[in-house]
Amino acid sequence: MADPYRISDASEKPEAAGGGGGVLRPVLWLVLAISLAANVLTSSIGENVLIGSVFGACALASGITLIVHHYKHRRR
Repeated sequence: MADPYRISDASEKPEAAGGGGGVLRPVLWLVLAISLAANVLTSSIGENVLIGSVFGACALASGITLIVHHYKHRRR
């Protein structure tokens, strides 16, 4: 039910149920989980350090992107 006493712009659009995330957030969470698991696996096996570093960089990038996306699309 709309609040008749609320002052707002007519151009204001209500956000979707997902908070404006769309497909980006689930994909970023998936990339984060897979890259973290691969980083742990390659580190424990003792494989090439470069491969573990690439997975770590992917995890770091997706985590930072999730944080930036959260702060840009949070409700105030």
